[in-house]
Amino acid sequence: MASLQEYRQEQLAKLERLRQLGIDPYPPVARRDLGLAEVCAAFDELAGQTKWLAGRLMAIRQHGQITFLDLADQTGHLQLIVRQEVLGGADRKKNQLTYDDLGLLTRGDFVNAKGIVKRSDRGEMSLEVDELKILSKVLRPLPLKLEDTETRRRRRYLDMAVNDDVRGRFERRAAFWRHVRDFLNERGFLEINIPVLEHTTGGAEAAPFKTHMRALDQGFYLRISHELPLKKLLGGGYEKVYDIGPRFRNENYSDEHLPEHVAMEWYWAYADWRDGMKLMEEMFAALSQQTFGRQQFDFDGQTVDFSKPWPKVDYGEIMAEHYGIDVLATNLDELKPLLAKHGLEVEKESSLSAAVDKLFKHVRAQLAGPFWLINPPVFLEPLSKRDPDKPGCVQRFQAIIGGSELCKGFSELNDPLEQLERLKEQQALREAGSEEAQMLDIDFIEMLEYGMPPACGLGFSERVFWFLEGVAAREGVPFNHLRSELDPTTKDIYPDIFG
Repeated sequence: MASLQEYRQEQLAKLERLRQLGIDPYPPVARRDLGLAEVCAAFDELAGQTKWLAGRLMAIRQHGQITFLDLADQTGHLQLIVRQEVLGGADRKKNQLTYDDLGLLTRGDFVNAKGIVKRSDRGEMSLEVDELKILSKVLRPLPLKLEDTETRRRRRYLDMAVNDDVRGRFERRAAFWRHVRDFLNERGFLEINIPVLEHTTGGAEAAPFKTHMRALDQGFYLRISHELPLKKLLGGGYEKVYDIGPRFRNENYSDEHLPEHVAMEWYWAYADWRDGMKLMEEMFAALSQQTFGRQQFDFDGQTVDFSKPWPKVDYGEIMAEHYGIDVLATNLDELKPLLAKHGLEVEKESSLSAAVDKLFKHVRAQLAGPFWLINPPVFLEPLSKRDPDKPGCVQRFQAIIGGSELCKGFSELNDPLEQLERLKEQQALREAGSEEAQMLDIDFIEMLEYGMPPACGLGFSERVFWFLEGVAAREGVPFNHLRSELDPTTKDIYPDIFG
């Protein structure tokens, strides 16, 4: 087997030969009448017609005076039939290849082909080529298959090129977000993009990334949530708003979390948490059907059905049942032995909310759902409105599905004085060493003092898609953040850069 350097030298020689023939290996213009899937779908109707097709060569099989090329594009695959007597001559000014030039082509090259839509002698859907052009010459080998996880994540473009299921995953991801937009737009929500850089970041408990803006000579944070700016829009008079975009949380990788990911949050004036639950049940049913074509999913033997109404489960009842504690009257000293008993981290717990949350997540993994988890204690949600019927609880609802929390919403706290006190408590936790406690955003408090209507808000990340797709976080995004590495072969290939 030739080394990468030897393979590359062979392709460079072919590249030079094409140029000597007057052929541009990277022309600026391509022509295509149809995608390959469109040809296959309407093959009988198109049979006998002349069409221009374009795509990537996935295989080359030469049999004397006839060569078969397997062509692929984003939509599908089709066979090209190239006969020596048909492709005998070429107009080099038009970048045309002859039959004798086929040896200059390599698996992975992109080509343009014109010909007649017809079936091969064996009945296979094909295009009999009468004009062939190269669109892009490869210098490195396109793998026949790609299974090594490290390589797949570092060179995702190769993963997509050779694994149709991986490429299809990101088409579904795009469709997922398109359906989210359609769902909200159809219900009168307005998409308003908000800043990624913030003086003070809030809306969630997470450690932020920090940067510096030279124009203002000030430090900024990359947002960890969309929440506070969108609520400011409610204070400005908008009644239904949302944003979809990246957010950044300076935390470790896991199967459910990435430091950078896409998320959506919506806010709805004059609505409360009950309205939010109803809206989201409708959204989950629509998204699952439109993106995946079904509403029933199996997660590790747990069947989840989005077509049925969701039950509501009390947070305090679950904690009492599993741990024998009153979550509204517990304290950190009582919880530390429970954390240790269940093998959960103890030494870094700096707050009651962190300890309670860790204990609940330990239970959550056993819960199938879908159901709404309601009535958590006030100290878990500093931005949520208290429940008048349960003063120690807030009107928060979380979607628990297949052992995971897939979204969270609540009736928004719009009392500026209570909000200030709760954020002061969070700020005190930060000053005591908790990097994930929320910051006190005085600009947000000022907005509330000018007035914000009662509202419901909710957010979820693309983890909803990963979950329904059945993949871990790093398999659910096209490109991963990995440690930068430079292999020795790259240094050998580019000695003028790395010499």
